[in-house]
Amino acid sequence: MKLILFDVDGTLMDSQHMICAAMDMAWRGQGLPSPEPAAVRAIIGLSLANAMERLSAGEDHPIDELVIGYKQAFTAMRAAGTWKAPLYPGARDALESLQRRDDCVIGVATGKSRRGVAAMIETHALDGVFATIQTADTAPSKPHPGMVLEAMRETGIGPENTVVIGDTVFDMAMARNAQASAIGVSWGYHPVADLHEAGAVSVIDDFAALDAALAGLWPASDKSDMSEKVVRHA
Repeated sequence: MKLILFDVDGTLMDSQHMICAAMDMAWRGQGLPSPEPAAVRAIIGLSLANAMERLSAGEDHPIDELVIGYKQAFTAMRAAGTWKAPLYPGARDALESLQRRDDCVIGVATGKSRRGVAAMIETHALDGVFATIQTADTAPSKPHPGMVLEAMRETGIGPENTVVIGDTVFDMAMARNAQASAIGVSWGYHPVADLHEAGAVSVIDDFAALDAALAGLWPASDKSDMSEKVVRHA
């Protein structure tokens, strides 16, 4: 049995505009100049506190207040009906294809909150797809391996049969720190060269290439050795 863990922002879902908008509101709410969009994209994937600390670049900024302001901004956007973060082309087809297979389970390992993941699942009708959902609410920020280790514990699948699919060096390092494999995606928020340097086994240019990348990762998979499929839960 294989465990395939997806990052969310920049991998499954294009949420950069929402993230940049919420970050702008959070910083302006504290009377601080907003970070440049490029700087915000560079920290997507980290937990909010870690992201705010990096964006502060050593300045003594009110991290807790910035985190609260960011969450409030997202809540306001959802309430106003302006929450728009589409799935990337091919993401739904890839998830549905993997879900039909009897040799793997799918999970999420993301710097988003559990509430943020729930909003994605509801908005994009992904209920029941993910066997394990690991978020910043209950685990240390990437690149700490905690989310991957907990996903493996929940599913009973070892690191040799686990892969993280993500768009940032934080995803690649998280996988490496958990002794799992990593596949990068080129359409996200970090440069392809950085993904390779951070430990990506391969980097794909679209979801249509995912099956081949997985087959390259586990070319000698023996279905006779696979355990009973884990029951999925949202």
